[in-house]
Formats: sequence, structure tokens, C-alpha cells
Amino acid sequence: MTVRKRKDYLLLTVKGMAMGAADVVPGVSGGTVAFITGIYDELLNSLKKLGPESLKVLFQQGFSAFWSYINGFFLLSVFGGILISLKTFAALISAAIAYQPLLVWGFFSGLILASVYLLVKVQPKWQLTQWLGLLSGIGIVVAVSLATPAQVPNEWWVLFLGGFVAICAMILPGISGSFILLLVGLYPIFLNAINQFNLLALASFGAGCFTGLLVFSRILAWLLKRFHHTTISVLIGFLIGSLNVTWPWKQVVSSTTNRHGEIIPLQQTNVSPFEYAQLTGINSQFSYVLILAITGLVFVIGIEYIANQMNKKSD
Repeated sequence: MTVRKRKDYLLLTVKGMAMGAADVVPGVSGGTVAFITGIYDELLNSLKKLGPESLKVLFQQGFSAFWSYINGFFLLSVFGGILISLKTFAALISAAIAYQPLLVWGFFSGLILASVYLLVKVQPKWQLTQWLGLLSGIGIVVAVSLATPAQVPNEWWVLFLGGFVAICAMILPGISGSFILLLVGLYPIFLNAINQFNLLALASFGAGCFTGLLVFSRILAWLLKRFHHTTISVLIGFLIGSLNVTWPWKQVVSSTTNRHGEIIPLQQTNVSPFEYAQLTGINSQFSYVLILAITGLVFVIGIEYIANQMNKKSD
């Protein structure tokens, strides 16, 4: 387990908060933020250790050995940050999207473009299998983003299954767990459960998330070990495909009205900034959106550059 100081765990908590903030937004993946902030591999490997092997260590060697084995302080910091963010920033991000959606989606698009750049940098191998993986990743995310949201019953077992599927998406860069919840009709139920602190709903969802983490983290870790270059190319495809979701300018094709009288878009199609202005009568804010996208792009690449320079100095 990596030796860290208190400030390092505080930084991990902040990164977890960034992941949680991203997971609240349909179309943005916490896994993408984990990639951007450089904790994805450690997160995946730490999650993979949760299971029967860790319980064996607990009973045979004690809690201290168990905690070290699962990289406990790392997981506690990251998931503590995620939980803090889910409760704290859910309303804040919802308000930001409500009042300045174009600017928010522009910034997120810049973050995703930076993630694509960083992954392509570490993908030296582009053969037929990798190109097929890339196209498959793009196709899967685009197909998911174009699907029509469903309506499901508000039952504990449905929330369990929703948590299972959503957490798998949350740890995959480019596939948004909250967008999956939106597609299956659980997103408003999930937000209400957080805001109202519905213990049964949150416990059911949390149990599904925990089960999904135990199962899917192992599958993904195995894929990265056995088919690393192809898996990375699929992840790049996921990220590129998710740009279809974060594209700021959209035309609402179908919508519904919730119990508060608010209009909720169900299906949207991407349009150009100029079409958006003509269709909606709202300023497309093209220049500001472009500036925010470039800011997100430069921000992430700048962080990666600074981290590389610090690593060189430490060596």
C-alpha cells in the first residue's frame, strides 16, 4: 500500500468529491474524473481486492492487515469524498445546469476531450482489433444516449438492480451512471432519496452498488490485464461517444412533466449552435462555451504536465 501523508488523503477526498460531482450529472462519468486525476488504476486494483480473499486476511491476520490489504485509507478517502459530494453538490450542480447549461456542458466536453488525449498518449498500439474496439465503444455509448428512458416501479429490488448497473457505469470512463439511471427511470427517485435521506431506498441502492463493484471491478481489471490495448481502445471509444451526450446545443424531441410541474426532456437531438439559436430563440453563447471547453481541456492537460514534472523531480 502506498505510504501517504494527511494532505495526500485530503487530496484524495477532493478527487472523490470531483468524482461524486460528475456522477450526479447525467452524461458525465466519475470514471472519467478518476482517469483525469490519476487514481483510476489504484481505485480499480483496490476495489478488486474486496471479496473472499480480504475476508480471509481479516480472520487470519486481523483488521490491520485487512485494512492494509484492501488499501483502506485510499478507499475511505475516495468514497468519503464521493458521498460528501453526492449530498452536498447534487443541488448545486442541478442549479448550475438549470441556469447555465450550455457553459456547464461546454466545460465537461473539454474535460472529456482532455481524457481522450491522455488515453491516446498511452495507447501506442493501433491494429485492427484496437480500431474495432474504438468503434464498438463509440457505438455502445451513442446507442445508450439515444435510447428512450423507461418508467420503472419504485421498489427496493429495482433500486438494487439500478445501483448494480449504475456503479458499473460509474467506474467506466465515458459511461455515466446517472445517465443509466435516467434511462431506466430511476434518476429522479435517486435524487429524491438523497435529498430526503430515504434510508430504505439508499440502502437498497448502496447494496446494489457494492455488489456491482465486487463483480465488475474484477472483470475490468482482468480485461485490462489480458487485453490491455484493446480495452483501452474501447474506453477511448466510450469517451468519444459520451461527447454525444455532453454536446451543449440540443433540441428537445420529447419530454414529460414531473409532479412539481417541471418539464423533463426525455429525448434530445444535437444541433449546431446556429440552429439552436433559431429553434429556441436563446443565445447560443458559442464563444463562451468554446472558452469553457478550452479551459477544461487546458486545465486537465496542465494538471497532467505539472504531475509529470513533479514525478521527474522526485526521481
